[in-house]
Amino acid sequence: MTTAMAKLPHASPELTARERLAVEVFADASVASAYVAREIAELIREKAAKGETCVLGLATGSTPVGVYAELIRLHREEGLSFQNVVTFNLDEYHPMEPGHLQSYHRFMKENLFDEINIDPANVHIPDGTTAPEDVAAHCEAYERAIADAGGIDLQLLGIGRTGHIGFNEPGSPRDSRTRLITLDKVTRMDAASDFFGEWNVPRRAMTMGVGTILNARRLILIAFGEHKAGIVRRAVEEPITNSVAASSLQDHPDVRFVLDPAAGAELTRCKTPWLLGQIERFGLAWDPPMVRKAVVWLARSLDKPILKLTDEDYNEHGLQDLLSATGGAYELNIRVFKEISRTITGWPGGKPGRPRFVPGKGVSDDNGADAFPKRIVVFSPHPDDDVISMGGTLIRLCDQRHEVHVAYQTSGNIAVFDDEAVRHVDFLSEVASAFSLGEQADRFEQRIASFVRDKKPGEPDSAELRTIKGLLRRTEARAAAKYSGVAEEHIHFQDLPFYETGEVKKRSIGADDVRLTLELLERVQPHEIYAAGDLSDPHGTHRVCLRAILLALEEASKRDLAWRRDLHLWLYRGAWQEWSPEEIEMAVPLSPSEVERKRLAIFKHQSQKDRALFPGPNDPREFWQRAEDRNRQTAELYDKLGLPEYQAIEGFVCWRPRLISARSAGDDA
Repeated sequence: MTTAMAKLPHASPELTARERLAVEVFADASVASAYVAREIAELIREKAAKGETCVLGLATGSTPVGVYAELIRLHREEGLSFQNVVTFNLDEYHPMEPGHLQSYHRFMKENLFDEINIDPANVHIPDGTTAPEDVAAHCEAYERAIADAGGIDLQLLGIGRTGHIGFNEPGSPRDSRTRLITLDKVTRMDAASDFFGEWNVPRRAMTMGVGTILNARRLILIAFGEHKAGIVRRAVEEPITNSVAASSLQDHPDVRFVLDPAAGAELTRCKTPWLLGQIERFGLAWDPPMVRKAVVWLARSLDKPILKLTDEDYNEHGLQDLLSATGGAYELNIRVFKEISRTITGWPGGKPGRPRFVPGKGVSDDNGADAFPKRIVVFSPHPDDDVISMGGTLIRLCDQRHEVHVAYQTSGNIAVFDDEAVRHVDFLSEVASAFSLGEQADRFEQRIASFVRDKKPGEPDSAELRTIKGLLRRTEARAAAKYSGVAEEHIHFQDLPFYETGEVKKRSIGADDVRLTLELLERVQPHEIYAAGDLSDPHGTHRVCLRAILLALEEASKRDLAWRRDLHLWLYRGAWQEWSPEEIEMAVPLSPSEVERKRLAIFKHQSQKDRALFPGPNDPREFWQRAEDRNRQTAELYDKLGLPEYQAIEGFVCWRPRLISARSAGDDA
């Protein structure tokens, strides 16, 4: 796929009318990253051909990792030289030792500098070890170094959920320069997973100012994932404000936002293109997904059931073309109402004699040879995602006599508090004492307690402590799965290698991860698969786990394995956000008793109860509360659209290559 072909959709002036700066939306994150890397490479080569230095401003975080990986590939395989490159990084935590696990010095060395031929003397990153009384002078010197290098030719940027660029938090003035800044609470929460807890995140950082960034000759801001969509829209479509530092980029003469579809989802061109004019002029069409999206949007905007929408409603809210294309509100309303009605099923695995639930058709007997009961694999990235995100459906599938397998893809061992692990080791010691099992357990407890006592903030766990935490989560997952009705022999713990680093930072997906996934699928030969599709997971683990599944399925297709041909892959959400009604293709309603059973299954994960180590961005609720609220809200939305009223609904989307690719899943790991 060429980068030109991968832009979605064609950015005509009419389609981008509400965008105050240039935006390019690509088919997936990997293509977007390659595109940006090529831009940087071309600039480096142009400068080298003229005998000039190329000055780059660089960013850290998960978003630019794909760009750096492509630059490394261009260096190794296409001879891209960095000998004429000088770099300035946006920021660094303070205080922070350069060799520390979370240091941006270390991040840049591991993800770029150690793999290319750049002169170390040409690398500039704010010094997190600078004494407090010397910080102001250090920041001034950083500004002078940029000026002495001739200014930044191209500045790479990400965007935080507060709209920050660099660490320029809300309120940062447009003319600000490199300085020490106190980090916003949301920013610190977002960084919590990197530091093994929010309390370990430094409260301050040194950052280039907004004015410093705006002085760069060219700016490219990259954003991937659903969790960036809202702030991207504010930065792109709303007026400049100090409360969203990224909005200041609107004043720059050469700036582009490079997005994947998820990050661009809230832009008018993606969310409500009909408000910009006739969609056919933009290369779009009133196909069933677009029609359903528009009708649901109108119903929600007016707070009216679908069947009560009138011709006037459509005409007065920018949908005249849809109305004329479909013949009037009455027929259109009925059509969309029936489509959404068919998503609702109490038999997610199909019924006996009518065994297949088909997206868009509901329960269907189109495939008479389809089996009942079915073999089903539920993939759970962490040991609790299955019951949090689709616990009601999991229980129902078991109750309806399907052969349900649950595959826990990672150990989740970094997401356990130290004192929780120590408590369980203490229990082991007490058991050993009560049953006269020897003193070895006591010595083991003392060793673990000593390590935890002397452990520094942000320091990785020892191998022993990681094992304890992994076993703790394994027993919780087993208890929850068995409570849900899964047979013990159908509970699988994969411990995929990409995750088992002992650090928050994980490896890229590897051949062993794919092999282990495919081996499990070949053993079970499932009729259906369920997998996590909420790519806003702040750790990136969900992305990588989904990619492992997709790559395994691609390999199964290449081998033309019989079980692969009619397989359905359903994507669930729930831990971080939920599918919207216009997206849902299978809606499984839950009764009050099923909601309670789901809650009790989640409660089996005691190490995540009351307070999770990595609660995710800006949501203090427990996971069971989030899940219940989202399931209830989905049911309420269905009710408001005029559909049957339920206590709760779990929503699913059927995977298709156009929806998400193996390449796009996992790029933020």
